[in-house]
Amino acid sequence: MPKRATKRGAERTPLTGRWDVLICGASFAGLAVARELRASGARVLVIDRYEIGERQTSACAAPTELLRNLGLEGSILQTFGELVVHTPQLSRRWPLPWTFSTFDYRELCRLLWAQCGDAEFDIAKVDGRTSPFASHSASGAVPGDVTVHTDRGDLQAGLIVDALGWRRVLSGRASIQPPAATLSRGLEVHPGGAADHLELWLDTTYVTPGYSWSFPARDEVRIGVGSFDPRVRVKDPTVQLVADVGRTPDGYQGNWIPHRLRAATEDGVFFVGDSAGHCLPTTAEGIRPALYFGTLLGRELADVVAGRQDRSEALARYGRLSAEHRVPFECLFGVQQSIRHLHGPVLDTLTRLFSRRRVAHWAFRHYLGICPPDAVLPTPPVAAPRPAEPVGAAA
Repeated sequence: MPKRATKRGAERTPLTGRWDVLICGASFAGLAVARELRASGARVLVIDRYEIGERQTSACAAPTELLRNLGLEGSILQTFGELVVHTPQLSRRWPLPWTFSTFDYRELCRLLWAQCGDAEFDIAKVDGRTSPFASHSASGAVPGDVTVHTDRGDLQAGLIVDALGWRRVLSGRASIQPPAATLSRGLEVHPGGAADHLELWLDTTYVTPGYSWSFPARDEVRIGVGSFDPRVRVKDPTVQLVADVGRTPDGYQGNWIPHRLRAATEDGVFFVGDSAGHCLPTTAEGIRPALYFGTLLGRELADVVAGRQDRSEALARYGRLSAEHRVPFECLFGVQQSIRHLHGPVLDTLTRLFSRRRVAHWAFRHYLGICPPDAVLPTPPVAAPRPAEPVGAAA
């Protein structure tokens, strides 16, 4: 299990002060936000209860194009151009119109952080926050600041980002815990060794409302089981799957996975990644949405720092941007809810259908388009209009 890195003893000094932007959470979404602020001139502080890159919580795979567009190709471990899908009755290869890569989490975070310019990082556990309308009396704060309470002291900023995960720590609303929360659950092991294929099991032997996977990553294989129903435990089926593929269950890691969008703003706070439900239902792919929405949020905040909009405008624009994705997210949620009813001949028919190149490419191109990788590329500058030529100028 990962060791908590919250500072202790002589290292646990008070942490207080004011920044222009305070980003709570130093994984995919939080670092993507910080990356977009690197040339803004803002004072940016990123805090997390763990060191950057310390605590991997997923199989760590994403479309190769996304990683390259963000300059993270140095973290790639293995790349795949097809998906091998198993049902109890058959196995089929689904050709992908784009490649998918597993990566080294620590290295990816290191590469992302290296692109964050002068942003600062410190370790602290976030406990909550105070409304912007009540925080101006805090030391060093200005009217409109939000105060974030940590185990090392209070921090103030005009722009606050919650990238802390599904618990949505900076929300002022009552927390909804599993199994009542709209969460899936997953468990994964990392046995050593190599493998050649990206594999999925749609097999009730392991789990009915969910799926199982094997993601090779050069010198280890990331094998796990995910359930769309948080009440369904996944440890025993994970152990069974690992045994069935001839591996040993080394390196357990588990996590709760959101599968419904939530409000991306609340009371002056911006939410991104799992805290906003930015995880695609059915596939439980959360890394691409986290990097995508983190990038777009960072651009909104950079516009605030530059004076091109104020915080209220950024809250409204970012809230709309996230909400505009509700339809495809809800469509995938509908597919997720139907999976438990599709096992048997219907599922086998669909598995065969997706082995056809035209069908698979059509479906996966649309799927990639929900959070397109090219959205993280730098926005091209607007060309200055050419001056009009004087009337009567020679041709």
